[in-house]
Amino acid sequence: MAVVGGSIAGSAFAGAAARLGAERVVVLERSPGRLEDRGLGICTHNDRFAELVDAGHLAPDTRRHRLTVRSWVAREPVGQGGDDSGTRGRGRLLWAQPFPFHSHHWAVLWQALRESAPAAVEYRLGATVTAVGNEGRDSEGSDGGDENGGSSGSTGAWIEEADGTRTPYDLVIGADGYRSVVRAAVCPRAVPEYAGYVCWRGSFDAALLAGLPGGAGVWPEEECITVCYRGGQVVIYRIPGLTPGTTQVNWVFYAPTPDWLRLDGPTAVAAGALSDQQLDGMREFAEQQLPPYWAGVIALTPRERTLLQPVYDLATPHRTAGRLLIGGDAATVVRPHNTSGAVKALQDAHSFEQAGRRLGGGSWSPLLAAYDRERTAAGLELVNLGRALGRAQVTAAPDWPAMDEPAMAAWWREQLTGSGGFGGHALGRSR
Repeated sequence: MAVVGGSIAGSAFAGAAARLGAERVVVLERSPGRLEDRGLGICTHNDRFAELVDAGHLAPDTRRHRLTVRSWVAREPVGQGGDDSGTRGRGRLLWAQPFPFHSHHWAVLWQALRESAPAAVEYRLGATVTAVGNEGRDSEGSDGGDENGGSSGSTGAWIEEADGTRTPYDLVIGADGYRSVVRAAVCPRAVPEYAGYVCWRGSFDAALLAGLPGGAGVWPEEECITVCYRGGQVVIYRIPGLTPGTTQVNWVFYAPTPDWLRLDGPTAVAAGALSDQQLDGMREFAEQQLPPYWAGVIALTPRERTLLQPVYDLATPHRTAGRLLIGGDAATVVRPHNTSGAVKALQDAHSFEQAGRRLGGGSWSPLLAAYDRERTAAGLELVNLGRALGRAQVTAAPDWPAMDEPAMAAWWREQLTGSGGFGGHALGRSR
């Protein structure tokens, strides 16, 4: 089997394929170096983490940071506390929401998956896949590579690399992110849709907090902060550092689209690529909208640790075509409000593996059909929840200064009505 993309989703699928008995699993990652520099923070719900440990996808000692409360805060209206409102510039507390989550450093979680990879998995770095497709037809049915999906029909699949080399495989798994080459073959008309706003992101060594008024003591370590303002919010929490025993600060700043950003298709501005003017504009906006302590947290982030990601949605109508399969962000792009990205990728791989175990050997068709059926439906639910959370928290948010704890709790319950997907669905819910 081949797995296109070697990040969290790709590593999880590679491990699942090897455990199912694949003689050889080749992971093709386009980045030429190792991926430890991807320093973004991610979170997993305590229950979802425990399920993935029990299922063998994560080690119980995977390094993580414990979060227990999500404090929603906002600046006081002008004349009612101003810029110095709240405790040492933290703002006014709207709600202390129970928050049973672990936070992770992306690279630490990825490294744990890499280290646990079975011997059958081979990683090839600097391998750029430019095209994929299905091989021929077989007696099970017609060619499975059309827009209507389907998991039968092909006798194999192939990948083509940048140098023109074409290699056949029994199965090609696309875990190559929101600009997926494999998705273009599985669902040619499925493309990410811009949500209308962006998220700035950054991380830095938590020791730098000592330079702020009140230092790190103003902000308890188990607290995830959500600072609300008209038109957006910023979510701030600590994550493990790359070196055991160290801690970093991670933040996600939802904001209006900058005038200078050109959206000619799915894009992002990588860490270190922002100009002085662009970075200064974001920091000035933070000073205008956030209580001073949290604006100071944003300003501590160095250029090389700051990036911009437009927010997108994508729910594919199917996930398989012939001997091609997609998972992770290649199949479903969910707004970060859900706090479910890593869980979604790991559960995709789990579903693939469990379908293989239930159905045993023989035809590929039942395995791929079972995976397609379960994860396509789950992915659509997560996308719809992300859209609802985005409307409630960003594009159609309430008048934050007018909110209090009872109003916030009722507002939150309304967002989740009919959904169990915040933080990810329970593992194996369809069974």
